[in-house]
Amino acid sequence: MTRDEALAVVKERIKNKNLVKHCLAVEAGMRALAPRFGGDPDKWALAGLLHDLDYEETKDAPERHALVTVEELKAMGFDDEEILNAILAHAEKKEPETPMEWALHAVDPLTGLIVAAALVHPEKLAGLTTKNVLNRYKEKSFARSASRETIAKCERLGMTLEEFVEVVLSAMKGIRGELGL
Repeated sequence: MTRDEALAVVKERIKNKNLVKHCLAVEAGMRALAPRFGGDPDKWALAGLLHDLDYEETKDAPERHALVTVEELKAMGFDDEEILNAILAHAEKKEPETPMEWALHAVDPLTGLIVAAALVHPEKLAGLTTKNVLNRYKEKSFARSASRETIAKCERLGMTLEEFVEVVLSAMKGIRGELGL
């Protein structure tokens, strides 16, 4: 599956424009992280782009989240086990094992925290710094749904929280026009 094909599936399946933007943000973060671990940036990006394909369908049945995505992708003939396992790991349907799986697991909530921080920053994403995001990370009441525990698992990748935020924030800044931030 090419990136264009995956994006078409995302836009067809996901009606909430903010959720599409979330998928784009995760895609950017994953693409930026891949080279650090000898991964294929296109493959890692594809995992990020497709990870929440079933979110709207499973939002009231979280136990099915990611499982439906994997079933549907397989039905389309998509059989890249590395990407499918990363999608399952991000939703805790399997324990993350590989760098791609750990990265997707931790990038997913971090992008939410970064978006929330950008929305309250006067210069939006363009003016946001790693320090801004880390300060918001420490505020437990800020963007509560962005699990700090999950974001902190970036340490499983051998990265400090600061390094991890820096890479993902920079990647998101690179697509800020698409994100509307």
